[in-house]
Amino acid sequence: MKAKDISGQAPGGRRERLADVLPLATPFVVQIFPIYACNFRCGYCIFSVDKSRRHFISDEVTMPLDLYTKCVDEMAAFPQKIKVLRFVGIGEPLLHRDLVQMVDYTVQKKIANVVELLTNASLLTPKLSDSLIAAGLSRLVVSLQGTSSQKYRDICGAKVDLESFAANLGYFYSHKGNTQVYVKIVDCALDGEKDKQAFYELFGDVCDTMAVEHAVPIHTGVDFESVLKDRNSDLTQFGLPVGEVEICPQPFFTMQINPDGKVVPCYSFEYPQIMGNCHEQTVPAIWNGAPFREFRRAMLDGAGTASDVCARCNIIKYRMFPEDELAPDAERLQKLYA
Repeated sequence: MKAKDISGQAPGGRRERLADVLPLATPFVVQIFPIYACNFRCGYCIFSVDKSRRHFISDEVTMPLDLYTKCVDEMAAFPQKIKVLRFVGIGEPLLHRDLVQMVDYTVQKKIANVVELLTNASLLTPKLSDSLIAAGLSRLVVSLQGTSSQKYRDICGAKVDLESFAANLGYFYSHKGNTQVYVKIVDCALDGEKDKQAFYELFGDVCDTMAVEHAVPIHTGVDFESVLKDRNSDLTQFGLPVGEVEICPQPFFTMQINPDGKVVPCYSFEYPQIMGNCHEQTVPAIWNGAPFREFRRAMLDGAGTASDVCARCNIIKYRMFPEDELAPDAERLQKLYA
């Protein structure tokens, strides 16, 4: 196996202690949500919930290319480079017809150290792989849903020819140039240790890093009792011990731009607050604006103070890293965000 197993670690590598570098003039992560659509219906995802029972997600399904290029041009005004610009959001980014152009424009503008794409990779073809690699994609992150075509049908209701899927991923890896490839799978898509070994055998030679992550109860409306069954709920998505989180760190280092241009402060599917609109404001103005600043200050008094959504949110509890703990520094940070 060529790949390094990074199960139980932060996928992005070593993290610095967040409290030591706040406040940030430039966000560490800008998450781009390019399209509110998916070709899968995974049982642990919001797409398994009927649309009529979801809360507000976006006024637009697809982010216009001109809006995206406007945002990238504005990100060049940040005093430092963004650490990671990530295409993900709620859906499958490869469904966006302009995604390659988005990647290429971002790389050419040199506004981020890493340009990353999270995908189920079912739409990946040799032609699309060549285009993404040529555009300068830094990192391809592939989420697997099983080690067989039958498992894909069971987990996400999709017909996936696993042999062709693996061959397409192998093509990307063999032509990847400087692009790093990370392949991950959730534990609920594996049937015991034998199936886990099949994951490593099938994909261990077509990626740089790989991991088994944990399905965790983070989306309201999803029947996690049937999804998780008897799996360990004392571990985070990344295999670390679960603990209570007083202060959510996400608004302090990340922002997400939705297809309609609205900006939210975290990865929650139920937004605590809209921080601004990229149709009307610049990206740096939103990041440094009063709504974001006041929201961070409220968060430093505890998640329940920030919003009702934050008070009942489980996401950061199951995605927390020790380096992002802010509670011990809350009193000092409150003065900085006053």
